[in-house]
Amino acid sequence: MRPRRPGDRRTGRPVRRRDGDVARAPVMETELTIDSIAAGGDGVGRAEGMVAFVPRTAPGDVVRARLQSAGRFARGVLDAVVSPSPVRVAPPCPHYERDRCGGCQLQHLALEAQHEAKRRIIEDSLSRIARREVAVPPVVASPREWRYRRKLTLAMRRRGSAWIAGLREFDDPDAVFALQDCPITDERVVAAWRAIIDAAELLPRDARELRGAVRLLDDASVAFTLEGGERWPTAERFFDAVPAIAALWWQPAGATRRRLMLDRRSDAAPGASFVQVNPQVGALLADAVVAAAQSHAPRTVVDAYAGAGDVALRLAEAGARVVAIELDAEASAYSASRLPAGSRAVAARVEDALPEALPAELVIVNPPRAGLDAQVTATLEAALQGAGPAPRALLYVSCNPATLARDLARMPSWAVRRVQPFDMFPQTAHVETLVELVPASPPPEPSA
Repeated sequence: MRPRRPGDRRTGRPVRRRDGDVARAPVMETELTIDSIAAGGDGVGRAEGMVAFVPRTAPGDVVRARLQSAGRFARGVLDAVVSPSPVRVAPPCPHYERDRCGGCQLQHLALEAQHEAKRRIIEDSLSRIARREVAVPPVVASPREWRYRRKLTLAMRRRGSAWIAGLREFDDPDAVFALQDCPITDERVVAAWRAIIDAAELLPRDARELRGAVRLLDDASVAFTLEGGERWPTAERFFDAVPAIAALWWQPAGATRRRLMLDRRSDAAPGASFVQVNPQVGALLADAVVAAAQSHAPRTVVDAYAGAGDVALRLAEAGARVVAIELDAEASAYSASRLPAGSRAVAARVEDALPEALPAELVIVNPPRAGLDAQVTATLEAALQGAGPAPRALLYVSCNPATLARDLARMPSWAVRRVQPFDMFPQTAHVETLVELVPASPPPEPSA
């Protein structure tokens, strides 16, 4: 290995560490074999006694890369694939290589290799972080490999007098390129984004940067949520200029989100709240959650991070009394409007509302990527230690194997009965996981 001056040979940019800070260590050029895929999608190999992370590489690749050391680890820039892996494929999206798009991380892997990489990421996280030796089964495939996303969030930047909307480069989070197409996103969402950019002169004029999200509502209409700016006097003209938008939401800088426009095509369903981006896999996952829940025949259920209440409604209609906890007020109100008598929705933080909602025979948690608050894991752990009735099972739906494993490490009284991953996000390094947990020690039978 020989030292080189820092900098990306192709772009001239400094090689960056994962935290975005410019690395100070000398750059060393070497050849190495990629063994596996790390949680963020980088290929992992070993060189000069270090574990090296090299983006856009595949297991089995022999590559030439420039590495910068950070102790026992190194961050690399791929210079060339010396010998390609049999699982390497040509990525079909031109943005992936030309613009170094960070939206996908695994387009250069065959789909079966993506599934195996995700399965191993989950298994490694459970073993290394949670200290749970669990055999993770194959990933449930998405019915669609492409055009599955019904929601697309883009960064928006002024370029002179015009606006662009796009994604960030994987090795430079400050750089945004103009997106022409996104092959993992539904064409109707992409078409709506093009119409929004065509009407961009009607966006807030006091902002240099904005963030927008388009969500498909039905075959012809979308909801659009804009973040940023302080004044938007042209909002109504913008709404009229983009006929595909059925609901318009705006979150001004430093303020709360509010709905500005709603036309007659849009029903009462929340258009700006969380939704699974892959509806087909979302349905498979919901079916699996309901089936796992019903296998325990619960009479009382807490559904935490319940969203619009789809799972809560199904369990309530099957006869359970459900408490659906959701912080998003709009989603919680929609959930409350659908739940039958005996069940209820609570608009609150889960860490605040869960203690009062217990005891329950079954608990479901579906947190964001940050995972469960420490107060939530403490409450769930205490639920098995207290004098009251203990839950029969806990169902944890996770979109982040690392925070899932961290949370399981905090709950040693819960034993993993089953793990099932779902490919909610093909072409990316993200994966959805359903974990069924039961008390490690069965609760005592109630006395006669």
